[in-house]
Amino acid sequence: MKLQIRLLGCVELCVDGQLVTPGAAKRRAVLAGLALEANRPVSLSRLADMVWPDVPPASAVANLRSHAAGLRRELGVRLVARPNAYELRLSPDELDVTQFHRLAGEGRALLATADPASAIATLTAALAQWRGVSGDGLPRGTALDNRWASLDEQRLQIFEELAEARLAAGEHGHLLPELRGHLAAHPLRERAWTQLMLALYRCGDVPAALTVYRDARTTLDEQLGIEPGEELAALHRAMLDRAPELAYTPPPAPVTTATAPVAPPPAADTDGVAPRPSGPGGGACWAVPRELPAGLVTFVGRGRETAEVVAALRGASPATVVVTGAFGSGKTALAVRAAHAVTADFPDGQVYVDLDTRTPAAPGEVLARVLRAIGVHPADVPANTDERAGWYRSLVAGRRVLLVVDGVTRAAQVRPLLPAGPGPGLVVVAQRRLGSLDGARRVTLRPLAAADARELLAALAGPERLTVDPAATGELVRLCAGSVLALRVAGTRLAARPGMPVDVLVDQLADGRERLDLLDYEDLSVRGSLTTAVAAVRADDEMAGRILALLGAAPDALRQPERVARQLGISAARLDRALDDLADAHLLQPHSNEPGRHLLPALVREYAAELAAEPRSAAGASTGRRVGPLVA
Repeated sequence: MKLQIRLLGCVELCVDGQLVTPGAAKRRAVLAGLALEANRPVSLSRLADMVWPDVPPASAVANLRSHAAGLRRELGVRLVARPNAYELRLSPDELDVTQFHRLAGEGRALLATADPASAIATLTAALAQWRGVSGDGLPRGTALDNRWASLDEQRLQIFEELAEARLAAGEHGHLLPELRGHLAAHPLRERAWTQLMLALYRCGDVPAALTVYRDARTTLDEQLGIEPGEELAALHRAMLDRAPELAYTPPPAPVTTATAPVAPPPAADTDGVAPRPSGPGGGACWAVPRELPAGLVTFVGRGRETAEVVAALRGASPATVVVTGAFGSGKTALAVRAAHAVTADFPDGQVYVDLDTRTPAAPGEVLARVLRAIGVHPADVPANTDERAGWYRSLVAGRRVLLVVDGVTRAAQVRPLLPAGPGPGLVVVAQRRLGSLDGARRVTLRPLAAADARELLAALAGPERLTVDPAATGELVRLCAGSVLALRVAGTRLAARPGMPVDVLVDQLADGRERLDLLDYEDLSVRGSLTTAVAAVRADDEMAGRILALLGAAPDALRQPERVARQLGISAARLDRALDDLADAHLLQPHSNEPGRHLLPALVREYAAELAAEPRSAAGASTGRRVGPLVA
């Protein structure tokens, strides 16, 4: 029996590669407690403290034995009964916590060598063990809380160790948004403030680096009443002196000669299809990728927008299409549907890249992913981003290959993929317009029309459910505010409970405080989608996130923009820029009757209210789940 127990996020148990359900929260807590003490007996009294936040009930021992019996059905002989105790036998590779500690230790050892950049891969692998907050979904206030707090602290430390390694490798430019996002969630991390200052300095933006020091000093004073530590203060002094040791000096590299693969021109053979290069003379062997995910069966409306994407891809000139729109508007579903419609027009393959928008990918990472997809061996992918871009252009020149890149948060991620001539096509899925992508055709998705919304609900829950109470159906459509994601969750909830009238769900959703909880079903989550969208904006402009939280507490605050600017301590021009960022990400919308004024869209308003209720230090944390790939 092969086990895999994951505690760095929602508690999960896999048995022989199959995900199984351990049971309710207390049973998962028993599993977590035994896993953290693997290969050692854990007494029933200690287990009770791990499961119940207060004094364990009189039935605690009986309940624990019941939970152990339930777990044994999945764990078999791995769960051993001891006198008044239980022991879970695991090998080191069967627990993500153990794997994280091993990789973190190896990465730290590499960081201390003469080549600290060599630690990047190992520390990245350590952080990849995490899927969310440790022990997510378990009872809080128990003896396990200290373990979760310790693990979360170690995660922050390893993030900063990785940032140190990437600074040593000269990745200061790519680090900026990640460090800003890290500090938005954890503003008291002095080491991260130091790293952000150094990254900005090495990018040549000395004023911004000095401004970061001022922000760090203000934050530490306001929240802790202390001055910055010696390391941060010393870096500030060194920057004022333009100390030469702060500049990045690339390590000496061995002299190598790498030749980009040369793809011969696609001369058509007898069947009209261009031959693929193979062997040393042809460089990389061209693979024909077929990576498009399956399209949604219940795809409703969006006929005009789909036709626009298809027409752009079938045009004669180099085709780049940006599909943009609000969170949960169905951008990915539309892009995938249009891509399937034109597969015959792109016989050299279709590549699909899904960028996790909560962890912005660098352009070089995206290029490497695409190069591997079209046949370049991983060991042959150049280390330099510019070389990767050159190889990519050489390989796809004149070829009919289609790229769909999802979850794009900034234009730089896909700029190297822009078609340089006839042949390739590129579809970019992004919440922002990405206005700096020259020559791109933009297709913007508006909220789904009411008739299409009813059709989608009918496809998911059955038309007869809706005809029984058309008034309730109309109200459900209004509450979902044209969001394809919200409609899918609502329709799926109705389908899961055939006996529930539509008006019951409407009554539940009418309470704004519970709406986002109800619009969450398995991997479909409105809150998760909004969390991802806000985190992407905040990574580039923390002020935009602060404004969103302010509007959550006072939705009408923008009637007096001067007062808002004073409250935030910024100029009116700075406020306008942040509002433009939010509007570009479809998190604000223009007021229909008052030019120059913005409003929070429905659903965004509920999420912003939650932001306003959170402590500032947690307001930037990404707490939602990754959204299902075809509803973003």
